[in-house]
Amino acid sequence: MELEAVRVRFPEDCNIIVGHAHFIKTVEDLHEIMVGTSPHVKFGLAFCEASQERLVRKSGNDTNLVDVAVANARAIGAGHLFVIVLRDGFPINFLNAIKQCPEVAGIFCATANPLEVIVAETDQGRGVLGVVDGASPAGVEGPAEADARRRFLRTIGYKL
Repeated sequence: MELEAVRVRFPEDCNIIVGHAHFIKTVEDLHEIMVGTSPHVKFGLAFCEASQERLVRKSGNDTNLVDVAVANARAIGAGHLFVIVLRDGFPINFLNAIKQCPEVAGIFCATANPLEVIVAETDQGRGVLGVVDGASPAGVEGPAEADARRRFLRTIGYKL
């Protein structure tokens, strides 16, 4: 078995969701979830089939983001992996609906941070072991940082 850290590349003004699903219908269902949750979101998604034709299936409403999702799905190369790259929306608005999608087995991450996917390769194929999302903690928040966090959440409308 060989291990590889795959650097995921996406535009700075975007977020990315990486997960695991199990059926060709995943592409259409995830597309419907994205546009059904927010008609303003721009996104691209890619899904790696794990059997039969083993194609990277794709969809989205932004050609460039579809290309980014496909490039990352191909670089990771794990069966049943899906990648959603989104702009003009935050993953928090989509995650519950994505998790409720019958084909979705799990979410590895949802982030705007630099991202690496840890991949194991065997004779059978490739699989995701986990992710490195952003950087390691630099300390523990104090009262000033906690206050700034609370103000920020209210400024962007996620808390009253």
